[in-house]
Amino acid sequence: MQNNKVAIVTGGSKRLGRGIVMALSENGFDVIVNYNKSRSTADLTIKQIKEMGRRAFSIKADISKKIDVSRLVKSTLKRFGRIDLLVNNSAIFIESPFKKTTQKIWDTTININLKGSFLCSQAVAPIMLKQKGGKIINIASVSGLVGWKKYFPYSISKAGVIMLTRLLSKELAPHIQVNAIAPGYIEIPENENQIKNKMPKGKILLQKYGSIKDITDMLIYLSNTSEYITGQVITIDGGRSIN
Repeated sequence: MQNNKVAIVTGGSKRLGRGIVMALSENGFDVIVNYNKSRSTADLTIKQIKEMGRRAFSIKADISKKIDVSRLVKSTLKRFGRIDLLVNNSAIFIESPFKKTTQKIWDTTININLKGSFLCSQAVAPIMLKQKGGKIINIASVSGLVGWKKYFPYSISKAGVIMLTRLLSKELAPHIQVNAIAPGYIEIPENENQIKNKMPKGKILLQKYGSIKDITDMLIYLSNTSEYITGQVITIDGGRSIN
């Protein structure tokens, strides 16, 4: 049990992040569940993981702040002694077209979605390089490829995550694989009404929404099995981005 791989998942207490945490736990990872405000859901997630016989801890950290990220990484090393996987999942999703985007919305979105992914990657990279192995998986978005006008800063932040992925894969090769998953419209219980009301199926080639499992299946492949993929953005959107 002491030889299990160790993963940090940012924003891991709810929605897609929670799905990622549970999937990793089911596939042999010990997990650090990062949260900022959702302590109750983080505690519930940890309880469920421990009931599966896995090790897990929750750590509060604002990933847009370097001092918090440093504490997150140091706490992980103190508990587990290594870091094999970083999943940069934490993000905020605010409907804000160009003309209505305030500086506050812009700064908050970029700081969490892009700056946070950068700071976390920068903090774990030296550890993984010293281990001569590790993986970073960034949760991007189809919006970062095609752009959603109603989600102006969000789309730009995710485009930045995609370029961050490509540049990190060059910077950290050959010992660290860095890839991104770009989900399309994913049906998540907490967001079900928003998805159905604002994101119709009409332009999705497969005429259905994706599931959390569609994302976690790919993530488990990249984190556990894949040894020859890096610098890639894997789109999981039912064909929406090409239609």
